[in-house]
Amino acid sequence: MNIDRKHVAVIGAGVTGLTAADTLAGWGARVSLVEKTPFLGGHAIQLNCKATDACVKCGACVAEDKLLSATRHPHVDVYTGTQIETISGQRPYQITYRIHSPLVNADQCDGCGICFETCPVSGAISQGHAPHGGPYVAIRRDLCRYFQDAACTECQDACPQGAIGLSSQAQAGTMQADAILVTTGFTPYDPSDKSYGYGQFLNVITSLDAERLLREHTVMKRPSDGRPAGRIAFIQCVGSRDARLGHPWCSKICCGSSLRMARLIQSRQEDAQITCFYIDVQTFGKDFQPVYRSIRDNIAMVRAIPGDILRTATDELEVIYFDPQSHASKESLFDIVVLSVGLLPAEDNGPLARILGWAPHESGFLPHHGSERHPAPEGIFTAGAATGPMTIAESVSSAEESVYDMVRFLTAS
Repeated sequence: MNIDRKHVAVIGAGVTGLTAADTLAGWGARVSLVEKTPFLGGHAIQLNCKATDACVKCGACVAEDKLLSATRHPHVDVYTGTQIETISGQRPYQITYRIHSPLVNADQCDGCGICFETCPVSGAISQGHAPHGGPYVAIRRDLCRYFQDAACTECQDACPQGAIGLSSQAQAGTMQADAILVTTGFTPYDPSDKSYGYGQFLNVITSLDAERLLREHTVMKRPSDGRPAGRIAFIQCVGSRDARLGHPWCSKICCGSSLRMARLIQSRQEDAQITCFYIDVQTFGKDFQPVYRSIRDNIAMVRAIPGDILRTATDELEVIYFDPQSHASKESLFDIVVLSVGLLPAEDNGPLARILGWAPHESGFLPHHGSERHPAPEGIFTAGAATGPMTIAESVSSAEESVYDMVRFLTAS
């Protein structure tokens, strides 16, 4: 099978989109890889390697490998900061988009960090997570004061490399595609409405926050004061397996990620006391049983989900839960609490489905392109966490499966 001279658009450049783009290009297709954010790699590129004495197959290295392979392929054209506006026609599809010119020139930026120090708005400048897949930083137009009244140019004035150009304008563009693959990934659950104090207590963080902390530091440090956390709690299933929220599904990645992270922390902090609050533990990896036995010997496993978290006068976190063994309410003190947040449908799923005239699943995830209940327009394919929660390994496998379906379609058309 050969698909030379065929043009494919891949929408979403997380680990699924990167895998698909690289594989399609290997088959001979010309690939346009479209990503709405300034950074490639999605959530997976933010993950920290959890190897201790040997690889634990957490998948953290996969995203960077896929990013490098895809972006270096001569048949892959990358469009970052790009929003799809319309998709029309049939084979080839006509795609219109708006691309926001980068406000930071990746070739000139050396990641010195001066822009972070000078910017007066918290969060207006974000940092990339791919060490070899730039850019280092990007400016959020929705938070930057320049895009409110053009009065603030502090980061631009301070940049020693002259890499920042705030006056860059968005540009409209069009492309044709013989097939489209939607790999929009997922949105992490925001636990701000939970009674856990996220957004109020600095030392209540999400699992993604914890991943970033462990990338920056050797040990788990408290955001409030920077000292190592000796007592750490993980709370599982925050935002998933919750019928009250309308999220009855298991997010699949949380158990493996949290328990591997706990082992990593203990390997670096031998005196760390870690407690995991859970509903039940989902299997992960072929070596699950021996790994889990080892974890249970070193980590307190409490089969209960806490109801509240309070901050004490000494800046500790009091976790309140119903103890299944004593059948009574119990309180435990921790230095930091990690909320293992669930995977929700990507925010772009609804708009993209409407553009395509395609009904998403009632959950908000996109159906698989082979679904009989939700048939996709001819030449439209889906893969990865856009269709439901998946691990990194499952996302890669899903991408490869969808690419094979696309190749068969393109060779037959």
